[in-house]
Amino acid sequence: MVGCILFLGLWWASFDVNGLILKRRQKMTEQTTLYSGKNITIIGLGKTGLSCVDYLRSQNAHLRVIDTRESPAGKEQLASDIPLHYGSLNQQWLLESDIIVISPGLAVKTPEIQAAIAAGIEVIGDIELFCRVADKPIIAITGSNGKSTVTSLVYEIAKSAGLAVGMGGNIGIPALSLLNQSFDLYVLELSSFQLETTYSLKAAAATVLNVTEDHMNRYVDLEDYRQAKLRVYQNAVNIVVNNEDPLTRPDAMDTSSKVYTFAESQADYWLQHGEDDSYLMAGDEVILPCGEVSLVGRHNYMNCLAATALSEAVGIPLAAVRHTLRHFKGLDHRFQLAANVNGVRWISDSKATNVGSTVAALSGLQVKGTLHLLLGGDGKSADFSELATLIEKPNIICYCFGRDGAQLAALSSHSHLFETMQQAIEFLRPHLVAGDMVLLSPACASLDQFPSFEKRGEEFTRLANLK
Repeated sequence: MVGCILFLGLWWASFDVNGLILKRRQKMTEQTTLYSGKNITIIGLGKTGLSCVDYLRSQNAHLRVIDTRESPAGKEQLASDIPLHYGSLNQQWLLESDIIVISPGLAVKTPEIQAAIAAGIEVIGDIELFCRVADKPIIAITGSNGKSTVTSLVYEIAKSAGLAVGMGGNIGIPALSLLNQSFDLYVLELSSFQLETTYSLKAAAATVLNVTEDHMNRYVDLEDYRQAKLRVYQNAVNIVVNNEDPLTRPDAMDTSSKVYTFAESQADYWLQHGEDDSYLMAGDEVILPCGEVSLVGRHNYMNCLAATALSEAVGIPLAAVRHTLRHFKGLDHRFQLAANVNGVRWISDSKATNVGSTVAALSGLQVKGTLHLLLGGDGKSADFSELATLIEKPNIICYCFGRDGAQLAALSSHSHLFETMQQAIEFLRPHLVAGDMVLLSPACASLDQFPSFEKRGEEFTRLANLK
């Protein structure tokens, strides 16, 4: 509980108990008044949409729900007295709204939404609803790659410090569902889509881990995507910047924000390389030898440094960081060992749904034998060329599949093209020898052939364990 006391002392020392209770009551009253009697249209069901329904119904709003899918997930859980339009957008409902709460999956640039905005209708997302009422510090994490790992790390670190911590947003449960419990701290993973409609976030600590091409079918260009990510810094007390990626630095630094940096070198949080081991460092202080960290790989060491910086920024002691880094095993399908058969390691990195994530997986990767690399899926209009120099090597053979498999196969002279991942694995299996690695790091989304990256990873794991 020492960490909890420290944390609360840092952030809430200026409030007396009665004053804090009064503030909470005032905020709850303001929220109820703000939405009571308002005509609010929620776009999108599923877990997030239903959390918006539950929250806004408790605020006495008049609700309608729209879902563009013909068979919306969560339809059966929607109260029968709430009108539902599905299969398309209902322009009339939108224009009759006081507020539209939009799903992250639907672009604000959609013509029907733009027409509503032009009519003076407020368009927000579930994260905005959450930020307006949340009365405890928020750590906000975004980035093209690594955000789920860092979010989970910070969550576990905070728990190790004795804090009651809620994790949600783009990971775990919807942010609004966190309001149903009492927490000392919120840790939110936020996508660029969520940040597009968030205006009231005032994070205790915020980071953009990296910016690489992703969702280019939604954004005009990389800069358009970057600007969506940078919204996480607005009004943040502490900012954590990747010193190896200039795109993560805000264009105009808020002088009221404290800035921390992480990188392999020349940063507040860095790697010190010794003869026998490397060390995670916080300034001049050793956090841990890398050999004691459960996660492996340079990209994971950067994740650990980012998580440490965020944790220390809000007063969590290094003792909690060290305990967590020693025990945190990582997340499913994020460079996860799926099988070790006859000296061949099968690694699922199915979460690598963009080029930057696959680049991170390959950078510094050491394999005794041949690396059999599985690439392919829906590239979301990304530029794959960055991969060329990494995979055009004599000890790397590429097996490409899916919608953009042909584009990926063209990057290497040591490549084979297949329709499906299963066909690729059936082809490569007879050629495996001890010391080889089979790595699924597809650089693409899965939705051309699988319901999710998790299902793709599960299928890879199943195939890896076939005898």
